[in-house]
Amino acid sequence: MGSTTKAEENIAEDAPPLSRSASIVFVATVTGAAFINTFASQSVVIILPTIGRKLDIPEARQQWIVTSYVLTFGCFLLLWGRIADIYGKRTIFILGSLWVTVISAVNPFIPNEIGFDIFRGLHGLGAAANVPTAVGILGATFSSPGRAKNYAFSAYACGSPLGSIFGTIVSGAVAQYAAWQWIFGIQAILTGLITIASIYVIPKNEAVPANSNTKDLFRDVDWTGGLLVTVSLFMLLFALAEGNMVGWTTPYVPSLIAISVLMLAVFVAWQLHLEKKGDRPPLLKISLFRNFHFSVTMLANCFFCASFNNMLVFTTYFFQDYQGLSLIQTMLRFLPTGLVGVLSPIAVSFALGRIPTISLFVASHLLLAASSLLFGLPLPDDVSYFEWEFWALIFFAIGMNSFWSCLTLFVSTVLPKEDQAIAGALMYVFNQLGRAFGLAISTAVQTAVSASSSGNQAEKMGITEPGDKNFLKGIRAACWLDVGFALTSLALISAAFWKFEYVQRG
Repeated sequence: MGSTTKAEENIAEDAPPLSRSASIVFVATVTGAAFINTFASQSVVIILPTIGRKLDIPEARQQWIVTSYVLTFGCFLLLWGRIADIYGKRTIFILGSLWVTVISAVNPFIPNEIGFDIFRGLHGLGAAANVPTAVGILGATFSSPGRAKNYAFSAYACGSPLGSIFGTIVSGAVAQYAAWQWIFGIQAILTGLITIASIYVIPKNEAVPANSNTKDLFRDVDWTGGLLVTVSLFMLLFALAEGNMVGWTTPYVPSLIAISVLMLAVFVAWQLHLEKKGDRPPLLKISLFRNFHFSVTMLANCFFCASFNNMLVFTTYFFQDYQGLSLIQTMLRFLPTGLVGVLSPIAVSFALGRIPTISLFVASHLLLAASSLLFGLPLPDDVSYFEWEFWALIFFAIGMNSFWSCLTLFVSTVLPKEDQAIAGALMYVFNQLGRAFGLAISTAVQTAVSASSSGNQAEKMGITEPGDKNFLKGIRAACWLDVGFALTSLALISAAFWKFEYVQRG
């Protein structure tokens, strides 16, 4: 069995050797991009009512504080991923991080609703630049299979779920004991540290473009494809976000969905043309999806993230709206997930290369399904937190960390270096699509079941009071749907990877 030192020697020839301490700082820096991305989104969810009161934003429009960020992040991922592959991942990562730092620092001082939402969208634009490039930088630096790569990708994979968990915890604490603006201040400080560190720790010869002519590099970017996919994803995600707020029969909602699907079809046709006969590289090589394992994994990622995101949303509803807990009480209930999230990367990185990958995939799905199942069961109210909710949240944290570790390592292994950043972008695009579709469907189910149980129409449902059993029935129905999402992802992964092992033993 190779030692860590031996594994560290298996770094790509075009990247400088990294000592153990340098590797730790390097991985922590690029992992910070994934952490800050979900931290920035989840932390704001918790303080939406507070921001709404301070800026006089009606409750019906408060969701746009989150949606504007998610829209720009999801829509610009592919374009930034390809730009990074052409211009250099290190450069785009640093610029994206710097952009997020500045926007986060300014955002809380915007005094009106429209300006605040615009700056949230600008924040997502910067996050879309540095998140996919982080995957590409890791893949190019730790290109040889071994223990060093396993540790690096396990650590990075935990950045996103940890951001969601700590976003909830930190936001609850800040909202209780300090001014809400400090949520953005913390984001700015953390991203500023990442920006400074990235200048010094990311290898300068990482992903240096072969062609240094700026005009030729500009021509190499498929701007037509970028426009098509960005606009189509924007319309699709916008329609999914609006559907549950204004109703799915509102004329512009199905119209936007239909137009977005048509534009995505045109985008695919354009990419196929460029890949076969074009005078420039396509934004997205459609041939990547001819890899059966890659295609199925992206689809499974979509279903898994739908289940994961919904679990986080509906457990928050359960604690705050059904049980009537305060922000700090909700934060304390999520605290064990943060602790497990910090420790689980160590266990997962140790398991990679020693346990068949399919076993880790299966375990992660079963744990996530079990967490939703526990919240879906009709357990009595007198069951204590440590008998029930505690274990559901522990399973939830371990399951997500395990899945994301396997996923990121797989993507970095099966695709060539020149496609690493776009592959990282694809991971997050399917992640965002899964979250959007999953939350739209689950919210519709939750609302319909609650309305049916109370004898009201869904559009006439009012504000939920703590202890409302009809509301609880809706949450449980949504959790059962989340179990189905997790098991669907498990079926896809099992079909694709039952006899497929890609992580070498360290």
